[in-house]
Amino acid sequence: MKLVVLESPYAGNVERNVAYARRALRDCLRRGEAPIASHLLITQVLDDSVREEREIGIAAGVAWHRVADLVVFYMDHGMSNGMAAAKARADSYGVATEIRYLDKTPDA
Repeated sequence: MKLVVLESPYAGNVERNVAYARRALRDCLRRGEAPIASHLLITQVLDDSVREEREIGIAAGVAWHRVADLVVFYMDHGMSNGMAAAKARADSYGVATEIRYLDKTPDA
């Protein structure tokens, strides 16, 4: 199984974004991947609206990039600032990236 870091929006419409991330997680599993969605996990114990806690959570998520085979970006709701930063980090570590959609195609 490929170790996959899943990136999708979190902030803003949190309820919608959490539901979307769960669907994306399921999509990864159906592809035979071993995904981690740190923004779903870490926000259960840290407050994303508290700067210091957000920074700790981001650092924990970044650590996974160093061991991942692939970082996937689920883009139906666009690319958030956090996702763009994750893309830059993955590129700097030389980790492969992939853009995915659940509900539409890139041309839709």
